[in-house]
Amino acid sequence: MDPGHSRTSGEDLADLIWQIEMGADECVRAAPCDWFALRQEEQAPAHGRSAAAGQRTAPPRSTRAPAPAPAPAPRPQAPILGTETAAASASEAAAACTTLDALRNALAAFEGCPLKATARNLVFSDGTPEARVMVVGEAPGLEEDREGRPFVGRSGQLLDRILASIGLSRGAEDPAHGVFISNVIFWRPPGNRKPTEAETAACLPFIRRAIALAEPDILVLAGATPAQQLLGTTEGITRLRGRWKTYDTGTRHIPCLPTLHPAYLLRTPSAKRLVWSDMLSLKARLSA
Repeated sequence: MDPGHSRTSGEDLADLIWQIEMGADECVRAAPCDWFALRQEEQAPAHGRSAAAGQRTAPPRSTRAPAPAPAPAPRPQAPILGTETAAASASEAAAACTTLDALRNALAAFEGCPLKATARNLVFSDGTPEARVMVVGEAPGLEEDREGRPFVGRSGQLLDRILASIGLSRGAEDPAHGVFISNVIFWRPPGNRKPTEAETAACLPFIRRAIALAEPDILVLAGATPAQQLLGTTEGITRLRGRWKTYDTGTRHIPCLPTLHPAYLLRTPSAKRLVWSDMLSLKARLSA
C-alpha cells in the first residue's frame, strides 16, 4: 500500500463487508477476558493513609496480569461421518418422516452433518408448502443463517423479483401463485464455501424427502449444485439451464427446470436475459 495514501471510510467499509462475506463475522480472543473487571480495578478508590503527610494513599498496584477467566465449555461438535455412513443415517431419518414439520424436527435433531456445529441456525424452508412450484437452491448464506430462512439476502430479494415477474410469490396463500423454497444444504458452510461431498450426502436425503412430501407440480433448480445432485448429472448449469428435465421421487415424475442461481446474476447481470427466458418457459408450463 502507498504510505501516502489515506484510506477512506468507503474502503474500510468495503473491507469489512468482504470479511463478513468470507465468514469472519465474529470477534474472538485466544482467551476470554473480563474487561469490566479490569476497568473497575483501575477506577477503584485509593486505600491506606500516609503516616508522614496524613493523607490516604493507594497501595502499590500489582504488575501481574490478571488471571484469565476460565474458557467456556466447547460447543459439542457433530461427528464427522464418512460419505456412505452420513447418507445412510440421513436416509433412515428422512424416510421415517410423513410430514414436512416432522422432517424439519428430524433435521434439527440430526447430528450427521458437521456444518451444524458452525452454523447459527437450521435453514429448512420458506413459502407455501402446498404451492405448485418448488424452488431448490444450494446452501444458506450469512443472512439466511441469521434468520433461519432460505433466500432472504440479496440473492433472495432478486429471486423474489424474478418470481413476481411471472405472478409468483412465496407469501401467496393461493397454491397456484405461491412458491415453496428450500436448499440442498440446510446449514451455512463457513465462509459460504462449496459444500463437501460428505456434507452434501448428509443433507441430500432430506431435500429428496421434502420434495416427495411437498409434491409440487414443477421443480425449479437454482444453480449447479441442486441441478447436478438431484438430476444425477455432471453437466454444468450453463448447459442445463432452460432445458426441461424430469425428477423421479420414486412415486411421481415431476417436470424440472434448471436455471441460474440469483447470486450468479448479481455477479453477471447480463445473464438475467437467460433467466427471463427460463421464467417465460415456466409460466407457459404453468398455464398449459
